[in-house]
Amino acid sequence: MTSSAKMVISQKILKEEVLESDLCTGCGACVGLCPYQVIYHDRTVQLHPCDLENGKCYDFCPRTSTDLNELRNMLFDAGDLTPETGAVKGYYFSRATDPQLRKDVQHGGTVTALMELALLEGLIDSAIISVRDQEFGQNGVVVTDKEALRKNAGSKFTVSPTVAAFNQLAATKDAGKIGVVATPCQALALAKMKLKSVKEDSGKIEQLKLVIGLYCGWAFAVEKFNELMGQNDVALESITGMDIPAGKNSLEIYTLNGTKSFPLSDAQTCIRSACNYCLDSTAEYADISVGAARFGDNWEEMRHWNQMVVRTGKGRNLIDLAIKRGVLEVREAPAESLRQLKNAAGEKKKTALQNIIRKSGSAKNLLYLDRHDPGVRRFLAKQISNKEDR
Repeated sequence: MTSSAKMVISQKILKEEVLESDLCTGCGACVGLCPYQVIYHDRTVQLHPCDLENGKCYDFCPRTSTDLNELRNMLFDAGDLTPETGAVKGYYFSRATDPQLRKDVQHGGTVTALMELALLEGLIDSAIISVRDQEFGQNGVVVTDKEALRKNAGSKFTVSPTVAAFNQLAATKDAGKIGVVATPCQALALAKMKLKSVKEDSGKIEQLKLVIGLYCGWAFAVEKFNELMGQNDVALESITGMDIPAGKNSLEIYTLNGTKSFPLSDAQTCIRSACNYCLDSTAEYADISVGAARFGDNWEEMRHWNQMVVRTGKGRNLIDLAIKRGVLEVREAPAESLRQLKNAAGEKKKTALQNIIRKSGSAKNLLYLDRHDPGVRRFLAKQISNKEDR
């Protein structure tokens, strides 16, 4: 995508190159900026034509062209950057010290504990999280207390237009300091807002004080997931949670009536198309990234812990405060676990590039990616010969 192409109406390009090309992640970055774009279920819909040549809907979308190298240099210390998982200032296993919190939420409760602490200490005035609706879709909502945080904790495996909630909150007067729990595509959209904000909008993005990222390999398309549940007599309203146990190659659905297990191959038929073209599985553009502690053989023990990547100085300060206040138990993770994480993240990047090349028909057209970006080139070289890449 060249700069001259962007002089065409932004909304039209967004529709052609993202919405109609199965690249839309449903992050909500283009929603809440103007009345012309909305979320319907988990789809982004354009209600009315817009004639802006350089619209924010295009600029903030995580699936439009971006100078990722400039973004990395803006957000992170150069010495912390790794090609597989982005900036790594520290890598740990963690869990909330509150046993009730660990019981109520998924895995170690690290994300909820950190957001609670940030609210309590006044580091943020409100947190934006995802809340599930009755049809198993999600929406971003603003919360200001720990009860709401705990009630809506846990992995949901479907997309949420979380960034739309940020757009709407940031547009209000005196919104205060905002923290966001974000998937990789959402974290990238928020980072692009920092990179591309114009003068009149700079105050809005400056309200963003904390981004806690969630590991994410893919998300379900709501319609397909609901169909799978219906075929297997699982009532949506009965679902209390879900997980992918390490080494079991299955999806576990937790319901009021017990646990239902599905082969992972069945679950993967419900994956949102856009996820096939995403390179980021560890939320590389967050301050702190958190996922399940998947390593070794003892899954029953480790499923109650998280693995955590600290990426920025802001993230480091929050972790230090969490340890000082006694709300988080943190221990150094073994080097082997980080190696496994990097391998998995690298495989995600290679697979996504394969899918992108297959979709575009050429290694010289990587859709929303710049093939000359150093991070992209490292993994692109594994897909094609040096001759084809020239």
